[in-house]
Amino acid sequence: MNRDARFAYSLLIPALVPVAALSAAPLIRGVFLGFTDARAGRHQPIHVTGLANYQKLLEDEQFWSAFKVGLVWAFAVTICQFLLGLGLASLLNQPLRLRWLARTLALVPWAMPPVVVGIMWKLVYHPDAGLLNEALYRTGLGGLQHNWLGDFTTALPAVILVGIWAGLPQTTIVLLAGLQGVQRELHEAAAVDGAGAARRFRAVTWPALAPVVLAITSLDFIWNFNSFGLVYVLTGGGPGGRTMLPMLFAYEEAFRFGHYGYAAALGNVMVLVILVLLGFYLRRRLKEAA
Repeated sequence: MNRDARFAYSLLIPALVPVAALSAAPLIRGVFLGFTDARAGRHQPIHVTGLANYQKLLEDEQFWSAFKVGLVWAFAVTICQFLLGLGLASLLNQPLRLRWLARTLALVPWAMPPVVVGIMWKLVYHPDAGLLNEALYRTGLGGLQHNWLGDFTTALPAVILVGIWAGLPQTTIVLLAGLQGVQRELHEAAAVDGAGAARRFRAVTWPALAPVVLAITSLDFIWNFNSFGLVYVLTGGGPGGRTMLPMLFAYEEAFRFGHYGYAAALGNVMVLVILVLLGFYLRRRLKEAA
């Protein structure tokens, strides 16, 4: 190990040690609890039950329903964030007036905590005094007024829309950084050769942007799949479990019903899902680097 590497590690270790300690202890504790019957209550004895919680999980229709809702939520939000983010990033990459102001305003939703975003949009969706229904009424579309978060058919789409709005700035900024890394000389050379805008995007922009797209879409999917605070504030998983995400389901099992062991098992399964997704992402990255 050379001198520069030792110096770099000496700077990193003081910050990494407490982070690792604070992360490792809860993780180890959670893995252990997943194999027990731990329940709420100070004097409740804990017994090791082996794979009983995981067997229960395999047979739990409510969990699999939440898992499916989580997949729908994560795919829908991630895909829409990418498509809209790519369009906004392409627009912000153009030499427009007040471009700096637009870039700054684009960060506003990202800077807001999920709880604040949830409260704000819950007021927008309010069936009686919400901004959305009021706007529909004032524009002559009162027949479209709806209890957006309380109806089985509209609750999930309404929550997905909020998720897209909240995470769009992050995706946009990352894609904008990727677009700015594409050499303009390559576009100019392709234009001289007669390539149109669509062909220049396929032949010049996309190959340079592909690693950035893989990174941000993979991370977005992981973050969205593990969403909790936003949906918890908006619907609490209702109505009838239509917006119940896996992390919200685990929270309910732990802190509403007191099933700590079962909730820990759910958390362990979610960690495994995340590790699989990270493995897929790292494998793709290593292939590109090779």
